[in-house]
Amino acid sequence: MIGVKICGLNDAAGFDAAVAAGADWVGFVFFPTSPRAVTPAQAAALSARHAGGPKRVGLFVDPLDADIEAALAALPLDVLQLYVPPARAAELRGRFGRDVWRAVGVTTAAGLPQGGEGVDGYVVEPKPPPGATRPGGNAVSLDWPLLSGWRAPHPWLLAGGLTPDNVAGAIRASGAAAVDVSSGVERAKGVKDPAMIAAFVAAARAA
Repeated sequence: MIGVKICGLNDAAGFDAAVAAGADWVGFVFFPTSPRAVTPAQAAALSARHAGGPKRVGLFVDPLDADIEAALAALPLDVLQLYVPPARAAELRGRFGRDVWRAVGVTTAAGLPQGGEGVDGYVVEPKPPPGATRPGGNAVSLDWPLLSGWRAPHPWLLAGGLTPDNVAGAIRASGAAAVDVSSGVERAKGVKDPAMIAAFVAAARAA
């Protein structure tokens, strides 16, 4: 079964929809400049709406140790999704004892990781476009076939520009076993659409 992560959840309707649709992971963005940003307290309140269910993922961009400590003090994150260099990702994995997914922005197959980096997985997405203010969530798609022959050293999720309409094709073209969506299930920037979340999960699983 294709794994599905719904990222950037910041309100009850979106969170409840992700749980109801059977998402495998729900993501909270701890990056203040993102339109999907939440505080640790806000993420904890959302997470508490449903016991169990999807694994909780915290997304951090170049975080201080204290940033991760504050989030973990508020809610039990299962995975840290990090926009950091490989050595820093391995350091934080050892410090906090959580699974770590390193976000990798690529434009060609040469940019794909080829060896172990002391992490548990990758989120593979396009590099941000010129002028972007955040490393992900920019509604830009990868050239999916460039991933089809990649011998990934760890499990990985495909991200970037995915929508309910294109996710099945992206899975077939890339060979991805899991996908990650944020802006592609929003009716406005930072506002999740429950119907689009349900449609995305169904389309990914049907692929």
